[in-house]
Amino acid sequence: MWNRVWAYRTSYLFIAPFLICFALFIVIPIVAAIGLSFTYYNGIEPPRFIGWSNYQYLIAQDLLFLKYALPNTFKFAVIVGPGGYAAAFLLAWLISRLRGRYQKWVALAMYTPSLTIGIAMTIIWLPLLSGDRIGYLNSFLLRLGLIDVPKLWVTHPELLMNSMIVVTLWSSMGVGFLAMLAGILNVDTTLYEAGRIDGIKNNLQELWYITIPSMKPQMLFGAVMAIVTTFKTGAIGVELSGQNPTPEYAGHLIVNHINDYGFIRFEMGYAATVSVFLLILMYFANKLSWGLFGTKEE
Repeated sequence: MWNRVWAYRTSYLFIAPFLICFALFIVIPIVAAIGLSFTYYNGIEPPRFIGWSNYQYLIAQDLLFLKYALPNTFKFAVIVGPGGYAAAFLLAWLISRLRGRYQKWVALAMYTPSLTIGIAMTIIWLPLLSGDRIGYLNSFLLRLGLIDVPKLWVTHPELLMNSMIVVTLWSSMGVGFLAMLAGILNVDTTLYEAGRIDGIKNNLQELWYITIPSMKPQMLFGAVMAIVTTFKTGAIGVELSGQNPTPEYAGHLIVNHINDYGFIRFEMGYAATVSVFLLILMYFANKLSWGLFGTKEE
């Protein structure tokens, strides 16, 4: 075995930077989090092993997690994940129908919001969703007579989650969107010609029978990116409402729960436990994506 390793030493040198970064920033943090999840650790004293106590508290006694963080995260993920994924695919397909220079400029316009969400939050969303009469949305609805009093879009507990979903969907055209656009544009055109000969009559049939089966790797990548982006989102509710925690915990997600225990209460061991739980959720969500879009070869 060592002789074979030495024979391919040059190849290992090429992949060494990736393996080192993967170990330092993924493998070691995950192993450390799993280890800390079985301890009480406040960031000052040495970790103290307490067994399964953190997990027992998480699934049976942490009312803040069970009543707010977990249901809010599922609601947010179920709407934003599939919704953002479907919107990204639909926009990528529509952009692929454009011709000439308009295609790249429209693609850039759709991709830019995912890069400038911080700037957009300050100059677009906060003024738009302001809870007074001069907020753009309230002003518009009052003029149309659709509402009688200004709505507290980002501070009312019943409206905050909807505002979070809208803003996140708007900014969801990220790397997954570009991957799906590239997949659509690189489908072999001879397949479409063969499809017309075999009886395909319209664009929707082309999309269903040729485009989607031909770009499953890109769709899998887009699904994984949508899942990761959705589950790691946490700051959006705090940024919109300007309050931490959010009003009546209406925008409290699992990531907010981790930040609360890790960086405010300094209960690092319990924060690691919640992180491991989130990792397990993301793992099963990714397995679902592989089941839908993966292949036996992959």
